[in-house]
Amino acid sequence: MTLMRYEPLNLLNQLQREVNRLFETSRFGDEESGHILADWMPAVDIKEEPGQFVIHADLPGVDIKDIEITLENGVLALKGQRTGEQQEETEQYRRIERVRGTFLRRFSLPDVADADKVSAKCKDGVLEVVVPKREAAKPRRIAIES
Repeated sequence: MTLMRYEPLNLLNQLQREVNRLFETSRFGDEESGHILADWMPAVDIKEEPGQFVIHADLPGVDIKDIEITLENGVLALKGQRTGEQQEETEQYRRIERVRGTFLRRFSLPDVADADKVSAKCKDGVLEVVVPKREAAKPRRIAIES
């Protein structure tokens, strides 16, 4: 039998995090003001390697043709839509947790990013965006003269 520590404030903290996350997602606005209607935000991992940045975004159930990747003024935007299946009126769902609708994630790229060589691929519901670093930005060892 495993003993678990009872911390009654954990549930309250979790609720506060969820409410904060809800209000961080902009659901109002339009394309001209820089905002778009967003129903959900995909989870992402961002990794920095010596020669590039790699972004992995979880997009299960999103068709590749429904994903748009743009890069403008140093801001990389992942935008798209997850559509729902056609549902018969006889189906009675007990619980629906899979979010459908539009999504948007924006990332400010550092100055070392080479915007002309960004590439993307999608496999098994995971979008991979590779942002190479410029040649001059790679670290190099400098010799010391005596």
